[in-house]
Amino acid sequence: MAETIFRADYRAPSHLIDTVHLEFDLDADSTSVINTMHVRPNPDAQHSSDLILNGETLTLVSVAVDGLPLDESRYTLGDDLLTIRGIDRECDVIVVNRFSPSANKALSGIYTSGQNLMSQCEAQGFRRITYFLDRPDVLSRYSVVIRASKEQYPVLLSNGNRIEEKDLDDGRHEARWEDPFPKPCYLFALVAGRLEALRDTIVLKDGRTASLEVWVEPQDIDKTQHTMDSLKKSIRWDEERWGLELDLDGFRIVATNDFNFGAMENKGLNIFNARYALANPKVATDQDYANIESVVGHEYFHNWTGDRVTLRDWFQLTLKEGLTVFRDQEFSADMLGDESARAVERIRNVKALRLAQFAEDAGPMAHPIRPDSYQEIDNFYTSTVYEKGAEVIRMLQTLLGKDTFRKGFDLYIARNDGHAVTCEAFLEAMEEASGRDLQQFRRWYSQAGTPRVAVSTQWNAEAGQLVMTVEQTTPPTPGQPAKEPMLMPFPVALLDAEGREMPVLLKGESEGSAQLTRMFELKDARQTWVFSGLREKPVPSLNRGFAAPVILDVSLDADALALLARADSDPFNRWEAMNRLMMKAILEQVRAVLANDQAPVNATLLEAFGAIIDDVNLSPAFRAVAMELPSERAVADAMPIIDPAAIHRAREIVREALGIRWHSKLVSVIDGCRLEGEYSPDSTSAGIRALKNTCYYYGVAAGNKTMVLRVRDQFNTANNLTDRLAALNMIAGSSTPTKNDTIVSALKEWYSEPLLVNKWLTIQATAPCFAGEAPVVTRVSELANSPFFSMANPNNVYALLVAFFMNNPAEFHRLDGEGYKFWVECVLKLDALNPQVASRVARSLENWRRYTPQLSNLMFQALKHLERQEKLSVSVREIVEKALNNPA
Repeated sequence: MAETIFRADYRAPSHLIDTVHLEFDLDADSTSVINTMHVRPNPDAQHSSDLILNGETLTLVSVAVDGLPLDESRYTLGDDLLTIRGIDRECDVIVVNRFSPSANKALSGIYTSGQNLMSQCEAQGFRRITYFLDRPDVLSRYSVVIRASKEQYPVLLSNGNRIEEKDLDDGRHEARWEDPFPKPCYLFALVAGRLEALRDTIVLKDGRTASLEVWVEPQDIDKTQHTMDSLKKSIRWDEERWGLELDLDGFRIVATNDFNFGAMENKGLNIFNARYALANPKVATDQDYANIESVVGHEYFHNWTGDRVTLRDWFQLTLKEGLTVFRDQEFSADMLGDESARAVERIRNVKALRLAQFAEDAGPMAHPIRPDSYQEIDNFYTSTVYEKGAEVIRMLQTLLGKDTFRKGFDLYIARNDGHAVTCEAFLEAMEEASGRDLQQFRRWYSQAGTPRVAVSTQWNAEAGQLVMTVEQTTPPTPGQPAKEPMLMPFPVALLDAEGREMPVLLKGESEGSAQLTRMFELKDARQTWVFSGLREKPVPSLNRGFAAPVILDVSLDADALALLARADSDPFNRWEAMNRLMMKAILEQVRAVLANDQAPVNATLLEAFGAIIDDVNLSPAFRAVAMELPSERAVADAMPIIDPAAIHRAREIVREALGIRWHSKLVSVIDGCRLEGEYSPDSTSAGIRALKNTCYYYGVAAGNKTMVLRVRDQFNTANNLTDRLAALNMIAGSSTPTKNDTIVSALKEWYSEPLLVNKWLTIQATAPCFAGEAPVVTRVSELANSPFFSMANPNNVYALLVAFFMNNPAEFHRLDGEGYKFWVECVLKLDALNPQVASRVARSLENWRRYTPQLSNLMFQALKHLERQEKLSVSVREIVEKALNNPA
């Protein structure tokens, strides 16, 4: 059984390391490190003369103190610890060790990526480079010397500022780097290899000129301009919105195809997964362009919220990640500009939150945004910590107001710059700036689970009053059977029968205090408001803008939802009403499918959908997102017992009915969505493409052969990947006889481009299976053994395996159990290579108890098979045991 680490057990480090000087002699098979640490006992910690350093997969060469070698009686070397005795004064500790980058398949520490060397140290990768106090509350100033073959590694990069480069006599060269700011070791970075850079400069607010570089492999240099543009926008936005400047002489981004994360905020040297750094119209979709801008912003914004102000311990992860996700979401919204585009961005963020985080909150891995315990910290880089954490920050801004929130933010930065702190530091700054007691709000940091807010109303026509009762509950989660009420914002509007907003006036208030949207605060388990002065029974628009990350239980009939979908001035709630109508219709069809019956598709939905298609008062982007059906995973989350096959069939019935009913309108809108000239990923053009392809999606479902031919023509002739990929996806999801020819031709065209091959793999993994075709699990298994797939490459794994396990539920959850057998095989293979990626794949079955008995039993057997494996990693075992042992 793995050790469980508890937040309550935090102890300050026994020693502090003020400076670190690292000398690397790089070699792919055997790299040497001389690590000189200026160490002193920590006056704020319990006294210990033992300096206990972390180290994994290292070969120790020697240990010295103040230049004097230590004999083996002065230190003890264990499997993952080096204990040096007698360090009871300020001194220099010098450790020499070796390690093999080429043998490092976990992609943590320094590892090979093609012919290059890359690093990843968060959360605990630095201990795979050298022996160190590998914890975030040890902040040190780093100087680095890198020596390597100039032919093999012509580019040598590290954190901070480049001080010197020179050639050596033996065919090698040397680079010296210094980072003037103290940082934890998880922010260390090193890159070496054959790379080329796109270079630019930016004049900062204080008049300094900073150099900017985006480093990539030579064949990718034509895909870097968007990343550079995004970096410049990020730097300027952080200056203007938050008053935060770039604090180094330069800033560098490096892209690699081999990376466990999306990107990493190493101080001054960000390392990016290639899919979030490389773009041109041939390899990137509209969404890819948007994602790159967002991720570049996110990593740059960490320069202050994560790097300059960092974490005391890993339990505080949301302090940097939740806050920085909030900042990158605000950045993306500001870059879009117009309100409709901002609304669509908000809708997509909430859809992603519900799909991943709400499900996590309802399962065995449920945890607060600041967990109380963990076995493996890598398992807690979760949607809860990141996305729910961002929603908690957003609520705080809503409750305090933007100006007050900014005052609190400024105070937080000023007070904690250069320190490793806890979530309390942020909340205390907000309390001081606002004068508010946020004690109840702190429950968002300590309670797991998604709150449910139930709203009931009573209408008194004679008095013109609406009585609204709001009750909040949070369901039990593992280790937390009882929950207390949360503090949250809850904006309310009231619409009349024409969709006009009526003044929101509480009983006893004067008419002069009426507002069209009223911001309430929920803080009790049950609250009641009496609205007066109403001329007719209103339709409530609740939790506008998704102000609080809750599940809203309110009884609105189809007509009320249709009214909100047609007329609500709050764009999020307008989308929400349409989404609820669609969900209602799909669930009706699920019940019919399970009863082996046929039922007409909800007529109110049909008419509401038709009204959205060609409403020219709505932007194309909003119409597109409003027309999107809830995903099969979203439908599953709304069901007490999940039957994936029934959900898939029901959703297709609704899709087909909408396509048939509105065929002529769909064709008309498609014909009106032509864009002339060169491709541009701007939000307006992207919205037009999204609307066109959404219309095609319904047209193809209706079985119209002309639609299929037009889609195939779009794949062959479009000047951008967005349209081509959408077309290929629709072709793969159809039963057209030429489907396989088109899929094969796409692979032949894209074979040499990893970004495109991964997109092709995802299309294969998520396509349905038609009569006469081999099961999708067979196809995915064959692709997993093909020359263009590698278990050692995380991007390949996410593109093929995670896409199949998570996004093709009807095919993965086969009644014959073949999907689960393949899943076990993949988890075990991955665990031997990269436990961090394996644990993410392992989470595919964590909610196994919610499925039909036959499927649930098969999943249970698969999980038990993994549990019996003696060599299972801590990362995967934690997922498996929690899935089996927690009843959530």
